[in-house]
Amino acid sequence: MHWQRIKSSLDNRSFVLDGQPLFGREFIEVLNFHAPGIAAVRDASGAYHIDTQGHALYSERFIRTFGFYCGRAAVVGGDGWRHIDTQGQEVYAHRFLWVGNFQEELCAVRLFTGRYVYINLVGDRVWNEEYLYCGDFKDGIASVQLLSGLYRHILSDGEPLHEYSYIELGIYHKCYATARDARGWFHIDKRGLPLYDERYLSVEPFYNGIARVRDLSGNLCLIDERGQRA
Repeated sequence: MHWQRIKSSLDNRSFVLDGQPLFGREFIEVLNFHAPGIAAVRDASGAYHIDTQGHALYSERFIRTFGFYCGRAAVVGGDGWRHIDTQGQEVYAHRFLWVGNFQEELCAVRLFTGRYVYINLVGDRVWNEEYLYCGDFKDGIASVQLLSGLYRHILSDGEPLHEYSYIELGIYHKCYATARDARGWFHIDKRGLPLYDERYLSVEPFYNGIARVRDLSGNLCLIDERGQRA
């Protein structure tokens, strides 16, 4: 069967295919199948991964397991967080306070000091700088919170995308990112420059040239990429 057709049930306790239950059993918790056809599940024995036949991929059990990205899955054991491969083997010997999912072969992890860094597919730090927080890479760009507390966009080599830092920054979506300065929220381009002068209580990413925003009076409205009401 094709794994993309398998869905998790609404209560996230079982799997269904074309509306019919699979594997003849329920779990404590299930997550959706991910490439190459593996799902994270949890039952009375612990957390692990299964294939499209419902068979466990390995004998070890964890506290939590998550989906596979770039051939790696985040798992939680008694000694901390790490990543395993599709055979259930640990990818590296390090342990972390938290790990994310690999995106574009890089992953944000949290050290036991509380700070964040990025690692590569074999668990090595890719550069020395540490952050208060960092997000996933998308199209070669990520948003990170510097030790100063400000946010910056960086490239996959750790270098800044542009020279500007803001109080908060979202990820780039369709060429533009959300940002917040002392006046409020707005959108910026890849040079880090505002698209317009107006500021808002909140802004959403642009969807086909239109974004929904909440103005400083609390009213919801739509704007285009020039900041004009749509």
